Amino acid sequence: MLMAAVSGSAQKQWTLQDCIDYALANNITLKKSQLQKQSATEDLKGAKAALLPTLSASTNQSIGYQPWKDAGISTVTNGTVNTKVDKTYYNGNYGINAQWTVWNGNRNTNTVKLDQLAEQEAELSAQATANDIQERIAQIYAQILYLDESVKVSEQTLETSKKNEERGQEMVSVGKMSKADLAQLTAQRANDEYAIVEARSQLLNYKLQMKQLLEITDEAAFDVAIPEISDERILSEIPSLQSVYEEAVLTRPELERLRLAVKSSDVSVSIAKAGWLPNVSLTGGVSTSTNSLSSNGWGSQMKTNVASQVGVGVSVPIFDGRSTKTAVNKAKIQQLQSQLDLQDQQKTLYTNIQSFWLNALNNQEKYRAASASVESAQQSYELLSEQFRLGLKNIVELMTGKNNLLSAQQNLLQSKYQTIYNKQMLEFYRNGIIK
Repeated sequence: MLMAAVSGSAQKQWTLQDCIDYALANNITLKKSQLQKQSATEDLKGAKAALLPTLSASTNQSIGYQPWKDAGISTVTNGTVNTKVDKTYYNGNYGINAQWTVWNGNRNTNTVKLDQLAEQEAELSAQATANDIQERIAQIYAQILYLDESVKVSEQTLETSKKNEERGQEMVSVGKMSKADLAQLTAQRANDEYAIVEARSQLLNYKLQMKQLLEITDEAAFDVAIPEISDERILSEIPSLQSVYEEAVLTRPELERLRLAVKSSDVSVSIAKAGWLPNVSLTGGVSTSTNSLSSNGWGSQMKTNVASQVGVGVSVPIFDGRSTKTAVNKAKIQQLQSQLDLQDQQKTLYTNIQSFWLNALNNQEKYRAASASVESAQQSYELLSEQFRLGLKNIVELMTGKNNLLSAQQNLLQSKYQTIYNKQMLEFYRNGIIK
């Protein structure tokens, strides 16, 4: 497994599972995708609410002025007639209105279906984003493990170069080697030192990429746990290409999302066709009003001025400037586009799985060959080193043997981690689990 126990040292050793868990909780791209799902949920709630009647209350308060009014209210007080002309008056209107769309060609109900599918698509899109992040983490993690072991191999190679250089200096001092040959040993040692610097630089770069993927922005050192990987794990059976593909087709979120997109396009066609159908709605309302010029009191006016009404509205489209036909045709085009997108994604999925499968198979065979090659090159180099010390082999033969050993070791490492990574991806496509 590409996971190991977290080190008990002061510096955290990140396992593969640690990286995945942290990224799924903190990656900004994934959080944005999850927000889109929440937005789709709100759209669905709004579409369901649109099936219900609407109810509103209204009031209007106004002041009026009649500058040339000459009639008013007359009163008699102690035999004297008093006339009061009110040129300014106050109006109040109050109403409650309701409306309900009884039928609009099933546009509202189909909109609910469309938003339900959109919510599911958003959820699957978030899952697909999470899968992409996990795949990237696994890729970087495998590269870190490879470079970490590559650095160790380079360090061992450097130690050998130093010993050869020391041996060369001894042989020069007793006249058994020329200074030109010693210079070659020194150059080899310097090249090995440079190779270590280069490998460490690449290792730090991939660790930085991992930190960025995990959204870690502090300056703390980042290191991963190095697991033990047995030959049994590397050489275990590779699942068949067809079995992986068949399971992936049923479970991969990007395919399920596109299948939902096809369903959504079908619903969109139905919504567009509703433009040719009649709309039926019910309306109703209750209203009353008051006026300051009335001799009745406010409460009496509110009661006596009450009026109510109920109505049925029917709208039949006759000619809409081809807007509905255009909408239907465009919806059908999108329907075909969705079907093609699904086919294209299935093809892409098969291509990806096929690539992982071939790489796993080829690198597994390379690992077997490289294991034998390393063993042979190691024995050959040990023999060359002993013969060189005895003066039986020259510097060219020694360096050739050393380079052959290093090349075999690097081939072994590459095939080892390429096998592990590609087998891991095949399992991920089968069951959605990286381990």
